[in-house]
Amino acid sequence: MKVVPVPCLEDNYAYLVFDEETGDAAVVDPVWPDQVLQAAQINGAKVKMVLTTHHHWDHAGGNNGMKKLLKDVPIYGGVKDKVEGCSHPVQHGDEFSISPTVRVKCLETPCHTKGHISYFITSTLPNDKSAVFTGDTLFIGGCGRFFEGTPDQMYQSLCKTLASLPLETQVYCGHEYTQKNLEFALTLEPKNEALLRKMEWVLRQRKQKLATVPSTIGDELEFNPFMRVDQKSLQ
Repeated sequence: MKVVPVPCLEDNYAYLVFDEETGDAAVVDPVWPDQVLQAAQINGAKVKMVLTTHHHWDHAGGNNGMKKLLKDVPIYGGVKDKVEGCSHPVQHGDEFSISPTVRVKCLETPCHTKGHISYFITSTLPNDKSAVFTGDTLFIGGCGRFFEGTPDQMYQSLCKTLASLPLETQVYCGHEYTQKNLEFALTLEPKNEALLRKMEWVLRQRKQKLATVPSTIGDELEFNPFMRVDQKSLQ
């Protein structure tokens, strides 16, 4: 299983996720259909479905374009969200396959929008790493704005649902917000060694105009303040 980030708009990420053996692929939040399909062509991938994390235009705004370019391509999105072009509404716990070895599990992670879905994707092949596509719920070092939900919902989404995934799960979020998120985190924990190391790496990446995705669930539990609100030092 391979994941290819596709930069879109000013700071968005769409993603191509595909089985390297069969070429069967899903795309996540393809707001720029042409760029995403170009990435698929370069990688020899065949797009079988669109996975939409939430209804905001900078994530779902390319869905109808994908339908025009790939006739009848299935569009997945949260049953509680009004996702553009959605043909396959999903809810928490729903599962389906991209290929014989690559599986998708849908996780409801509401707050940013009431029907936000994160997609946990795993492979049966031993050397493949699991990945979760968190849209605008979990960012590296931060979390999304509370547009349609409550703090309790964000706590459940971050500290229960996503935090329960295997620690090595790679985290692919919807925006390149990492540097600003870590700057804020450092105001809370200026001596957090994991956070300091991460910031040093992020500054090097951004200086070269390189992406800061992915992180891992284990990393986020070390330095993301919003996933560690139970800790007395942060309270």
